[in-house]
Amino acid sequence: MTRARAVIGTRKYTVRIEADGHQMTADEPPSNGGAGSGPAPYDLLLASLGACTAITLRMYVERKGWTVRAIGVDLHFVRKDKDEHIERSVTLDGDLNDEQRTRIAEIAEKTPVTLTLKRGLAIKTELSPAGTAIMPDLDERLDEALDESFPASDPPAVSP
Repeated sequence: MTRARAVIGTRKYTVRIEADGHQMTADEPPSNGGAGSGPAPYDLLLASLGACTAITLRMYVERKGWTVRAIGVDLHFVRKDKDEHIERSVTLDGDLNDEQRTRIAEIAEKTPVTLTLKRGLAIKTELSPAGTAIMPDLDERLDEALDESFPASDPPAVSP
């Protein structure tokens, strides 16, 4: 079963996320009061959809034996009044005919995350008992991780 944990301390609005043993940081951009130290929540939503789309399409073209050198998935979350939708553009670098390209577009509409988002998803929320410890030294760990010297492509390391 897929699991993730997100923990926020008092540092605006840096969130430590652990998913299947992988650590990452999310944050709001400075325009929303955050430090911009990681992707914002909607960025992560788009990243999840993009990753699922790219992986599913790669699996499909490999199974078919089609020559595709790269698959690009560009996503844009659009909100206008109460209407929200995601615009997705798939770019294929490969030797494909029109029939194959059409089939790949059909498969993109059936990726697991695509179907979950289109169906909607029930979310059941419960509160843990009062006094349950989360991480008493979270702010210090986040400060250390965000102050580390690391290449721009590497995320800060925050361990539990």
